[in-house]
Amino acid sequence: MVDDNELARLRDIATPAPDAEARARALTAAMSAFDGQEEISRVTQGSAAGLRLTERAKGLWRDIMQRKLIATPTIAGLVALPIAGYAAFHLLGEAPARFEADGKVAQAPAETSQTQPPPVELDKQKKADAESKVATAPLVEPVAPPKPEANATTPATQAAPADAMQQETATADMQYGGATSAAKMSAAPRGGVLPGVETRLMVQPAPMPVDPLQSQVENRDRIQSFKTNPVHAAAEDPVSTFSIDVDTASYSFVRRSLREGILPQADTVRVEEMVNYFPYDWKGPDSASTPFNSTVGVMPTPWNPRTKLMHVAIKGFDVKPAEQPRANLVFLIDVSGSMDEPDKLPLAQSAFRLLVGKLRPDDTVSIVTYAGEAGTVLTPTRVAEKDKILAAIDNLQPGGSTAGEAGIKEAYRLAQQSFVKDGVNRVMLATDGDFNIGQTDDDDLKRLVEQERKTGVFLSVFGFGHDNLNDQMMQTIAQNGNGTAAYIDTLSEAEKILVQDASSTLFPIAKDVKIQVEFNPARVSEYRLIGYETRALSREDFNNDRVDAGDIGSGHSVTAIYEITPKGSGGEQIDPLRYGQAKLDNGGVANADEYAFVKIRYKLPNEDVSKLITTPVTPASEVESFDKASVDQRFSVAVAAFGQKLRDEDAMAKFGYDRIAEIAGAARGADPFGYRAEFLSLVRLASALGGGK
Repeated sequence: MVDDNELARLRDIATPAPDAEARARALTAAMSAFDGQEEISRVTQGSAAGLRLTERAKGLWRDIMQRKLIATPTIAGLVALPIAGYAAFHLLGEAPARFEADGKVAQAPAETSQTQPPPVELDKQKKADAESKVATAPLVEPVAPPKPEANATTPATQAAPADAMQQETATADMQYGGATSAAKMSAAPRGGVLPGVETRLMVQPAPMPVDPLQSQVENRDRIQSFKTNPVHAAAEDPVSTFSIDVDTASYSFVRRSLREGILPQADTVRVEEMVNYFPYDWKGPDSASTPFNSTVGVMPTPWNPRTKLMHVAIKGFDVKPAEQPRANLVFLIDVSGSMDEPDKLPLAQSAFRLLVGKLRPDDTVSIVTYAGEAGTVLTPTRVAEKDKILAAIDNLQPGGSTAGEAGIKEAYRLAQQSFVKDGVNRVMLATDGDFNIGQTDDDDLKRLVEQERKTGVFLSVFGFGHDNLNDQMMQTIAQNGNGTAAYIDTLSEAEKILVQDASSTLFPIAKDVKIQVEFNPARVSEYRLIGYETRALSREDFNNDRVDAGDIGSGHSVTAIYEITPKGSGGEQIDPLRYGQAKLDNGGVANADEYAFVKIRYKLPNEDVSKLITTPVTPASEVESFDKASVDQRFSVAVAAFGQKLRDEDAMAKFGYDRIAEIAGAARGADPFGYRAEFLSLVRLASALGGGK
């Protein structure tokens, strides 16, 4: 028999330094002790079969909070009180908590096993305790540690190393919904025990099944909502006005959603950004004096035999590398805690490394970061010192809140400090858009960038990540900062935007570009603009040079498509007016054979007075069948159809993904970078996710 006083002495001694050999002996002794008391209780240990009442209360509270059953803090407080009372009441009735050697609270045994074990089994237990005593014989009793104060961490805990066993415990915590006992927070070091706590080896319980609803992460993306453009009667409203849009963010966002097996939300699909994502071989201008050329065509509509498509294409002048002006760029990089994801800050760093490799030695780069506050990481530095720039990019680390406004102001200040006259002066913002310090309202940020663009410094925005993406804010500041907005979800996309399309991304050839189309009611009964809902302008805005609009970069192509209903085709959706309907025929009506008249206004990058380009749309621009339209026209129409299909628009109700894929496949043409092949794969994915409809 072992002396009880000796056992008490061994129990109360402080933990020795970790020793692998002693740890092995202790584990052997513990297993022997476990084998010796197997007959005490045959109740399965663990908590997978039935949660304790405390865990039920925690689970109920987690369900309420994660599933947003409580809408306001006030209601949350009212609900929390009865839950707390419920848990406290039943906790008082439960058996006293028992702690295991690893610090876990032991599962309460069934009532049938709560009686004292027979004397024979007690003898076995004492024998196992004696073996444990022998195994730990080398331990030396040190001075007794002082009694810890309430809520204080014990010295043993402070010295405890983080080992593999503790990591396994942390993993188990995650499996159990994050519930952590007080004993576990003060776990003993390797090979040791907690003074005054009953110890017994416990079988690791099986992981609890995960509730799929609880595992879903709340999607906090901020996307601007909008309604699809309506059909207009040409006799009542013959003029359509909008700003061009060369952004491509929507296409990348849609691609990511489809690759993750999810059909995109309708508001994430901006059809014009889908169409303008692809390079097209539209005819460009012959010289930089006229920054772009427009091409207009009319063709039958693939999804409606009673309507036609009026296709307006713009191609910007492609500035040769030798003629490109010097670039003064400020990389404004969000390094807040929300950017601590592989597809956020690390991807942004790789993207900017690619861009630095594209710049010329006499270009200038500065780097500003922001988290809780803004700071300058790199003062204006010539690209000739590339290693210095790349080192500054590589050393960025995430953490903190998001003072986006302060970062934007500091970036503009640096851009002005190294301003290049007749050059490119641009802030390039990389963020998930999660501004939460300073000016966070979209209108306030809009006014800020509007004021700064007057100085000649433009701003482009590159979005990263998802589930927290503030696309609405990014679109707002890019549109009003005379820049572009793109979404980078892969390194390949970064290479497309910052390497392949670097000229159009960095070097503007025209700003405030607006399009206005007047339809001839003698030839067109109805029309609707496909896309550009967020870029609509009032009719009077077209001639107002103070109204901001989109910009075109070197070599940029812009496409706009109208679906028009020829007069007398029988495809009208709007009933004619009963009273006061205008009677139009060829007698006395000028230009009666034209479908429409297209007007484009633009400003040169360093000018404030707009210029005008006009193009009449006549039967000479029309082809008799859709197949006779150019390859680029047909492919762009397929993309427009795909965007409308994803938005579930009425016009596409009977037009399937298979037909879209057929048109795009036949019009794939030259595809050196595989963009069009990728598009076809996305159509197939959407078809599978949508049931092939």
